[in-house]
Amino acid sequence: MLADSARGFLDDAAPVSALRHLRDAGRTHDPDLWQRICGMGWAGVLIPEDAGGSDMGHAAAGMLAHEMGRTLVNSPFLSSAVIAATALRQVADARAMDAMAAIAAGRTTYALAIDETHKFAPEATAMTAGRSGNGFRLSGTKRFVIDGGFADRILVLARAAEGLTLFDLPADRAGMDRTALNLIDGRDAARITFGNVEATGDDVLGQVGDAMAVLKPALEAGQAALAAEMSGLAAGAFDMTVGYLKERKQFGRPIGSFQALQHRAAHLWCEIEVTASAVLNAGRVLDGNPGEAALAVSLAKARATSTAQLAVMEGVQMHGGIGMTDEYDMGFYMKRARVGAEWLGDYGYHAEQVAALRGI
Repeated sequence: MLADSARGFLDDAAPVSALRHLRDAGRTHDPDLWQRICGMGWAGVLIPEDAGGSDMGHAAAGMLAHEMGRTLVNSPFLSSAVIAATALRQVADARAMDAMAAIAAGRTTYALAIDETHKFAPEATAMTAGRSGNGFRLSGTKRFVIDGGFADRILVLARAAEGLTLFDLPADRAGMDRTALNLIDGRDAARITFGNVEATGDDVLGQVGDAMAVLKPALEAGQAALAAEMSGLAAGAFDMTVGYLKERKQFGRPIGSFQALQHRAAHLWCEIEVTASAVLNAGRVLDGNPGEAALAVSLAKARATSTAQLAVMEGVQMHGGIGMTDEYDMGFYMKRARVGAEWLGDYGYHAEQVAALRGI
């Protein structure tokens, strides 16, 4: 019922054509659409009821992300409603509860500033958080900060003397220089430079030197939801491709009647179904046994990355030459799959995690 409701809403309010309109207008997101999404309660899917959320869990968040992936919705759902909400929930003090209430109500959006190189490697964070009196001074640069161009607050990972520490900072804090970037898929991102940015103990989310206690569950939640989004992307690309196979005629017959193309479409459908199962399992494990979810999450993200790339490659090929033109929407799916593959760990990163967790 949740998936059907989400699909009906998004097909009307945020079809793929909406992404094209945003791109042509030079915009990366639609604030009005986000407020409508928040009004439907989606921003509070992982937020406790005491903070104004619905607390429906990660499986439900994955269903919503899947439907957003189908129509390539640009929104801060993953950054705010999934990653930031999960991080704040690990703390759940009065300040965190207020922050979660603001996310659920659509008053505040978050971004996660973690990447410093071209690859995802949080444990290798070099950005410094030097002691300054009773507080800290943050120095360094964060890249590929999804939704960082418009977010109200930034979760920042930095290395203090005690170890990795997570800070929750307003995006307009003095010394933070944001350079907005429009990614190839039309999604908002930013490069943020921190020039001796002042942070107090109140800005620390969790404990100094123990960032991963807060960040690890948030990252896994984000990876699982991103896998769900990419699974939806693959399904959307597949539906578009099958529709074209039924319409396009060659030699007086629909090209979908050619056995070679039927075999390729059937193979892709099987891959999408297996990946959907992996994604659903990741949400189930996060809800039931979050401390043991790493394997299920990395498996889902690796499979979703591979399947999404297969779906868009097959989609372009089976559309023929027009698949590479801007007139057709398949190119939007291809670009979104490319960005999703890199965010929060690429296929190689998660395949390595799966191998390590399986003792290979």
